[in-house]
Amino acid sequence: MNKFLLSVLIVSGTSVIAEQSYAQSSVTLYGVVDTAISYNTNAKGSSQWFLNSGNAGGNRWGLTGTEDLGGGLAAIFKLENGFSSTNGSIGQGGTFFGRNAYVGLSSPYGSVTMGRQSSSEYDFVYPFAAGSSLISAGSGFATHPGDADNLDNFNRMINSVKFQSVSYRGFKFGGSYAFGNIAGDFSRNSVYDAGASYTTGPIALAVGYERANDPNFSVYGDSTSSSATATNITSVATGGYASAKTQQIIVAAASYTLGDAVLKALYSNTQYKGLGSVAVTGLTALQNSFRGTATLDSYELNAAYYITPSLQAMASYVYTHNGNADNVASAHYNQINLGLDYHLSKRTDVYAFAMHERAAGTDATGRAAVAALTFATASSGRLQTIVQAGLRHQF
Repeated sequence: MNKFLLSVLIVSGTSVIAEQSYAQSSVTLYGVVDTAISYNTNAKGSSQWFLNSGNAGGNRWGLTGTEDLGGGLAAIFKLENGFSSTNGSIGQGGTFFGRNAYVGLSSPYGSVTMGRQSSSEYDFVYPFAAGSSLISAGSGFATHPGDADNLDNFNRMINSVKFQSVSYRGFKFGGSYAFGNIAGDFSRNSVYDAGASYTTGPIALAVGYERANDPNFSVYGDSTSSSATATNITSVATGGYASAKTQQIIVAAASYTLGDAVLKALYSNTQYKGLGSVAVTGLTALQNSFRGTATLDSYELNAAYYITPSLQAMASYVYTHNGNADNVASAHYNQINLGLDYHLSKRTDVYAFAMHERAAGTDATGRAAVAALTFATASSGRLQTIVQAGLRHQF
């Protein structure tokens, strides 16, 4: 792995030098290193101080490149690795280029890319989520329970082909299809989605749609460490739905910019349909008995304001209703998120975040719902608060 990494860096350095001779082509090395000191009031019943990686945006390094082919056509690629800045391990379940790995063509009309990449549903709607005001996706900050609607980009689309248009008078659209790569069954493990946005003056709107077949193995099983037989859905908010035949996500969002402030509203509906249709090991007897459809509805309001050109504040409220299958009592999650971000320079900033969640009802495990802020150790009870202070550098 070290030899491979060294060879990639040597190639990238050689390419950057070559760029001086071939102005029509370019390769760029970039990245983010972000670490915070965090405090969790309830981690399985105990308070916890810990050092956490990628809080204001997933840690990464990557290579992106383009070659001018003439006539407005260009070849493009991106290879992006996620990693932990606290212990040096590879992110995305050990997948080396787990954040992005694609190649494609761009033109004055849009781009077509092939490989491992984000979904169109995420591309168009994430800019309206609370976290987008201060951070980049993948941090877990202000994420809806279990990231069921994938607005934190927890799940990538593998084996996918994606089109994204350029902006036509403020309107953009796109869509993607991920092959299941299963011999004799074209639809199994496949995913398709679409998104669109429109901006006029201070108003912006967006919608997104995604449908995944066999979601436990297609979207949740997107890393090299994923299981081909057991559940890959780890959140207590959604972990009981691994036997679903399909997962459907519908999202809609709007924003209004007023000077240094922006107000946003977002709604997402996630449905795990056909529960019990896919054989999965590791589920409890109750979870194996689930049939029908489980639904998560999330409603979000958020606002961000530049106090000074270098200091931005954000606040959001999220309510999620988790309607379990088979008349199992539903769960309710109320979440408040607060954030401050101060830029020391264009590339370096410090931040402070606070997240609080209150849970009630019965969750996807069939037990009393517990607070479980995304990517943190779940609480032993209904309440959980996490505070963080960190430093991020981008290069």
